[in-house]
Amino acid sequence: MSATPPVTTTTPATAAAASAAPSLAPPPASRRRLALGPAGTLGLLVVLTWLLVAALAPWLVPAGTQDIGALPVFAAPDGTHWLGADYLGRDMLGRVALGARYTVGVALVSVLLASSIGTVLALCAAVSGGWLDAVLSRGMDTLISIPSKLFALIMVAAFGSSVPLLVVTAAVIYVPGAFRIARALAINIVALDYVIVARTRGETRWHLMLHEVLPNIIGPMLVDLGLRFVYVLLLLASLSFLGLGVQPPAADWGTLVRENLGALWQGGMAVVAPALAIGSLTMAVNLLVDSLPGRAARKEVP
Repeated sequence: MSATPPVTTTTPATAAAASAAPSLAPPPASRRRLALGPAGTLGLLVVLTWLLVAALAPWLVPAGTQDIGALPVFAAPDGTHWLGADYLGRDMLGRVALGARYTVGVALVSVLLASSIGTVLALCAAVSGGWLDAVLSRGMDTLISIPSKLFALIMVAAFGSSVPLLVVTAAVIYVPGAFRIARALAINIVALDYVIVARTRGETRWHLMLHEVLPNIIGPMLVDLGLRFVYVLLLLASLSFLGLGVQPPAADWGTLVRENLGALWQGGMAVVAPALAIGSLTMAVNLLVDSLPGRAARKEVP
């Protein structure tokens, strides 16, 4: 005699409970996408492109195209020289590529210094507290009250314009901002139970800073680093446009705009090309920062 399968009765209550239970199935393929999204991926590609151009510019620019008089002054773009020539007859595409070394390089080194110094000082202030926190905070408040361009003009007037001075000046200007962001984040972390327990069991300040606090603020600080890179880039471009940045024969993008501005209607590409380079890098960094996984997750509705 064959066994009769058990009959399962489903009541409204059990059906509701089953529907409310969390599903263990993997998310549908439509929800699996790039963490950065299309805009962030585009921004990352543009940033990486400019970094490669800055690193490889001396090998990318053909020999002789940067000699004075190599082309007619403000020559129109053609199939060989895509951006034409500048006011001295030099290939403009090569000038933009070579200018990326100073624009991207100086801005990147400056923002890394500013963010690193500001984060370390903020961790010291948050973990130590007391008089050290008060002294560092008041010192940074004093420094941040000085207008950035005024401070840069004073430094250039006092010590002259050079690439190392521009790096140091930009780093000093943006250390207080990085300090304030990092300290605000670290103060909240220091008050949590696991940090108090680590302090109670006798861990050193360096251990608390590097192993307990820093890993929990590194994400927001990377976002701040990206935004601060844009600020440094625009500051250096404005100084070069005023003639106080990178000095000839070297040139960054701000210098290229200033050099060719007088012939805007005659050789417009010599002005538009470096301006577009500044704009593209600025927009790309903003797209990348705005699409970081931590920021994108906060925009999603559960």
